[in-house]
Amino acid sequence: MKTHLLLIPAIALAISSCKEKPAMTQDNEIKEEVYGKMPDGREVKIFTLSNKNGYIAKVTEYGAILVSVEAPDKDGNVEDITHGFDDLKGWLGNTPYFGATVGRFGNRIANGKFTLDGKEYTLPTNNEPGGIPCSLHGGTEGFNQKLWTGKETDDGVEFTYVSKDGEEGYPGTLTVKVTYSLNDDNELKWHAEATTDAPTVINIVNHTYWNLSNDQNSKILDHIVTLNADHYLPTNPGLIPTGEVAPVAGTPMDFTKPTAIGDRVEDDFEALKLGGGYDHAWVLNKGEGVRFAAKVEDPKSGRVLEISTDQPAIQFYCGNFLDGTVTGKDGIAYGKRTAMALETEGYPDAPNHPEFPSSVLRPGEKYEHTMIWKFSVE
Repeated sequence: MKTHLLLIPAIALAISSCKEKPAMTQDNEIKEEVYGKMPDGREVKIFTLSNKNGYIAKVTEYGAILVSVEAPDKDGNVEDITHGFDDLKGWLGNTPYFGATVGRFGNRIANGKFTLDGKEYTLPTNNEPGGIPCSLHGGTEGFNQKLWTGKETDDGVEFTYVSKDGEEGYPGTLTVKVTYSLNDDNELKWHAEATTDAPTVINIVNHTYWNLSNDQNSKILDHIVTLNADHYLPTNPGLIPTGEVAPVAGTPMDFTKPTAIGDRVEDDFEALKLGGGYDHAWVLNKGEGVRFAAKVEDPKSGRVLEISTDQPAIQFYCGNFLDGTVTGKDGIAYGKRTAMALETEGYPDAPNHPEFPSSVLRPGEKYEHTMIWKFSVE
């Protein structure tokens, strides 16, 4: 676990320097380094964003991945609060999508099939919860396994990738751009946009795993969660939405008030049994533009994470399938419920549910998805 004490904000900005190029306002900086090489020899860059308050975020061209976020606790200790790996080699392995930008369609598509404009498309199936196959997070080689092209901009770091027609079974050539930016209000913004040359379906999602404590090997059961959602999407045993939009009131799915994850995660409730805990999409309460979606508080460290988005849903997953077989940063074998993912998104399996908000993107349209992580200490 890499830890340093936040004594003076400038210290956080002085930790190593390589090709530093100030690219942001106020005291913010971006630095660019070589992270490693792909198996075919292509070079992979990593970018470090930092602000005047000692917050540091690292992002890489491989998978447009958020590699790490270093944040101070109530005592000024600055530590990484995300699951992941120490080097590029780790990310190149079979990972649980730590920090990744996933697509073309994040979350699940039932049986790897959907119909668009009267034509059926078949996708690779790479996940079988409950013995029911689905295409998960873009298929066997989704956006998280692609080498994007990264560059510094006035706003932050921009990654681009062109997904060719037919890639992983999806129609249309999709041109994608993902931008990360960090400001002095301690807001880390992830913004995705895309255009297509033929009708397709799309749901680009960021899949960062959070543990706000000072120990990434500890369980997140004491983390307190609030979700701006009065409803959730029940699923079948394959974790595919049934089409029902169910109220959370009176169930363990109710996070409309701050609630510790561990309070009800083992309750005798069908949704929790099917998911092995929380692993569902919550329907965010309606509002215009980017709005509050979720809040996470760690009582011990004092760290607070607030998430805002312009998307209709958020997938809350509390690491049910982490089982210690993946060794990550600092040699930690990540165990069950040692981190959570809060993925703002369109509805899972939307291409097969005409009653859900549409996931179809057509030529001449632009897909956009904004998610903002705001960090603080209480």
